Amino acid sequence: MRTMTIQANDAGQRLDRFVSKAVPLLPGALLQKYIRLKRIKVNGKGAKRDTRLAVGDVVYLYINDEFFDAPSPENAFLGLYRTDLSIVYEDENILLLDKRPGLPVHPDEAEKVNTLLTHLQAYLYQKGEWKPREENSFAPALCNRIDRNTGGIVIAAKNAEALRIVNQKIRDREITKRYLCVTLGRPSPPRGEISCFLRKDEKRNQVVVYHRPVPDGRSAVTRYRTLQTKGGLSLVECELLTGRTHQIRASFADLGCPLLGDGKYGRGDVNRKYGETRQALYSYKLIFSFTTDAGPLEYLRDRSFQVERVEFAEKYFGYHLQEN
Repeated sequence: MRTMTIQANDAGQRLDRFVSKAVPLLPGALLQKYIRLKRIKVNGKGAKRDTRLAVGDVVYLYINDEFFDAPSPENAFLGLYRTDLSIVYEDENILLLDKRPGLPVHPDEAEKVNTLLTHLQAYLYQKGEWKPREENSFAPALCNRIDRNTGGIVIAAKNAEALRIVNQKIRDREITKRYLCVTLGRPSPPRGEISCFLRKDEKRNQVVVYHRPVPDGRSAVTRYRTLQTKGGLSLVECELLTGRTHQIRASFADLGCPLLGDGKYGRGDVNRKYGETRQALYSYKLIFSFTTDAGPLEYLRDRSFQVERVEFAEKYFGYHLQEN
């Protein structure tokens, strides 16, 4: 039998979700069975799976030792380098990270170690701000994601409360994200909104654009303005009013102006001409445009942050962020 005392980063979670994170080797079906059989208790008493945990609660786990034999987290972080992170902003609650194109945000089948999340956790571990052995279920996490071949700002949370608040603000559209991209041709009209419906083909990892509601389709709205046009290319600033998979890439391709370098929705002949193998798309600016209370993150209200430079904007248009 083992016990775990609920800390601030654990509080507010359902019992079953807390245990699934704290004991990841325990199969989900067995977890639910053990709760029913009262082999998992709260404060010495049987509890329902949806019991909300509070700071100071003690969870009793009558579970075989084999389910606790996870490898030491320290081994995964000692060899990673902090230099893999480009930090736009950092405080005691969050970090804003400038993800480079080509780096995945989360581990997947193709890459387990060299990811933004892993480097974030290594950075905080090496600084001594995150101590895995002192946490039951929480680990520093990313609040939003960006495609592997897109660069730009990703929000990271250092504690559970910050993670909860930022995720809610994203859902409520109280965080504004602006992108720069290079399109083939000039969008018409030069500024406006693209409204459509996107349905994802999971097998191809590609979305299809529709101009009417369809089963499994999700509404997508992108606001844009053309900043410059030069040599058959346009530099466009976009604001996401919804956050859908491949939203900007698919929407502009449907408009007849695919992104330069986009191998999935763009034109291979033009991409080869310019030698571009990744979509010219960058999440360059973020604004905490809160309209409701943000609790301990209230100090971020109306603050904006942006990356220092976007290489393709300078390369094709001589566009420097600090001048604008």
